[in-house]
Amino acid sequence: MSDQDELDPPPIEAFRPVVNTWELPPNAFWEDREARQQRKSLAIAITLFLLTLVSTLAVGAQFASAYSTGQLPDFDDFFSTYTALVAHPQLLLAGVPFAFTLIGILLAHELGHFFACRYYGISASYPYFLPAPTLIGTLGAFIRIRSPIYNRKALFDVGLAGPVVGFLFAIPALAIAVLYSKVVPFSEAHASIVFGQPLALRFLVAILRPGVPAGNLLLHPIGRAAWVGLFATALNLLPGGQLDGGHILYSVASKYHKKITLAVALLLIPLGYFFWRGWILWSVLLLAIGFRHPPLLNRWEQLDRTRLAWAGVAILIFILCFMPMPVLIR
Repeated sequence: MSDQDELDPPPIEAFRPVVNTWELPPNAFWEDREARQQRKSLAIAITLFLLTLVSTLAVGAQFASAYSTGQLPDFDDFFSTYTALVAHPQLLLAGVPFAFTLIGILLAHELGHFFACRYYGISASYPYFLPAPTLIGTLGAFIRIRSPIYNRKALFDVGLAGPVVGFLFAIPALAIAVLYSKVVPFSEAHASIVFGQPLALRFLVAILRPGVPAGNLLLHPIGRAAWVGLFATALNLLPGGQLDGGHILYSVASKYHKKITLAVALLLIPLGYFFWRGWILWSVLLLAIGFRHPPLLNRWEQLDRTRLAWAGVAILIFILCFMPMPVLIR
């Protein structure tokens, strides 16, 4: 080393820190942010799951109590049961068949969406359950999609995966329940709550319990949970808005999405007037938020014939699950 070298200042690179964030890979910051979001999402998902487990166990205990006496549950008992369960929490164990079946079906539905998102590299949250003191103990479940969807194929697969997987889980549970349910003639005559009978239930009763009218079959709590799963599938497959059926509709024929959403919303109004008031609420929701749909990054690529055939399968599942009057409260 020369004297001049010792007098010259060291190169500026010598003052660089050992770890320079500017030299990290370009996507490192976003990967770290994604990891933090996933951890937060998981914590929220677990908390909501546990709360929903409690609320569905409470409802399941009521269904189990009514089933043991050969009756349909009384509407007022759904709310008085919560007081009894606070004093005697061990009664929740009776709700296990209903709660575990229902949560399993809803979880299967949302995981269908979740893994379809993972397959296409779409950022999505873990499934969020919604606990509520309702007749079924929950308002359902959902996932949040955080990144754009590239094309129609990805949108179609993400929208279809949930209803198909949920339906495939609900049908075997319903079939098992039909086999082990009680025949109670005129069980609905004096009941304060009467549940509708989707075509899927009628077909299973005709095949597995021939000669037994579907109205005389008092469903086991497992079957009632499967019934909720079918009802949730029908709601999600309504062809409009950002429901699963709306995603499928948009991917098949995006230019008709707004018109069909409006038509479905208007059709739900007379259904709500003549059959079930809840349809009016769904009509309002579709009219309020149903016309907006996130655009695709590539909206020009059309669906293949196989996916168009699966769209027909989605329509068939909707028909098998739909009930004009899901619940009658007297």
